[in-house]
Amino acid sequence: MNQLLRRFTITLPPGLRLLNANQRVHYRVRAEFTEAIRGAAMAQCSEDPTMRAALGLVGDQPLMQHAYILGVLHPPSRRRADPANWYPSFKAAVDGLVDAGVLEDDDHTRLIGPDMRMGPVAKGGQLALHIQELTAEQHKAFQWKQVAS
Repeated sequence: MNQLLRRFTITLPPGLRLLNANQRVHYRVRAEFTEAIRGAAMAQCSEDPTMRAALGLVGDQPLMQHAYILGVLHPPSRRRADPANWYPSFKAAVDGLVDAGVLEDDDHTRLIGPDMRMGPVAKGGQLALHIQELTAEQHKAFQWKQVAS
């Protein structure tokens, strides 16, 4: 059976304060940044007309049962950077997708990723989430298989 799988790109606003695993910030400041990133991702789901239409069609059900997310960090400069250090920002953004109804949850039974990569420089810095719907079979292919001993 050929199933049409959906793809979306959600781009957070440039200049949004991002969390880096190397930062040592007060827990309240971290919570504020997390809330802002999560809210921005949720808002972008409503701003994107294709995503908004797809979410409207499914009502209160999750849009996707399984997905792969490629997270792209568009840094503010050409300085060397480790995109994995921005995992706290990617995690908050994925939580915003869950809040918006894209996925029921972001656990391992539904989501592969986010895989974090570097993108081209963007003024102010920016995160983009490239979301690819997966079939149950495709999702299962990503799972570790037990090796017989």
